[in-house]
Amino acid sequence: MKTKRGILLLTGLMLLAFFIFQGCKKEEDSGPSQAELDHETILQYVKDHNIDGDFTEGGVFYQIIAPGNANHPVYGSIVTVSYKGYYLDGTLLDEGSFYTQKLFNLIEGWKQGLPLIGEGGKIKLIIPSQMAYNNGILIFDITLHYFSK
Repeated sequence: MKTKRGILLLTGLMLLAFFIFQGCKKEEDSGPSQAELDHETILQYVKDHNIDGDFTEGGVFYQIIAPGNANHPVYGSIVTVSYKGYYLDGTLLDEGSFYTQKLFNLIEGWKQGLPLIGEGGKIKLIIPSQMAYNNGILIFDITLHYFSK
């Protein structure tokens, strides 16, 4: 009886270990991440629309239309911008004129992109979904009017 009970206990422990291992195991065949999918989509979009630019280290595509002056905002700056935001299909998301906000309160894509231009500068940002509002890749055309530190 001890042997049968020992085998059942061992079998139960082995099954428990198997399920714990499966739950912790990284899914190798789950496919690309959303960030990877967004990156590939952005690459295709800029190729199809012949947009010359580069990526920030964080993954935001940018095209500097006008560099502006030598004064660039930093993380704690209060920026005043005009902008137009839209989806890849051209559908308007939002637009604003002379909108003022602390840079650190804005979406991640803007935090990465706005410091690349100075006052009077214009930039196009193509932002992966996880650095915007998580509802798709967004494009913003932004003019940085001025800022204060």
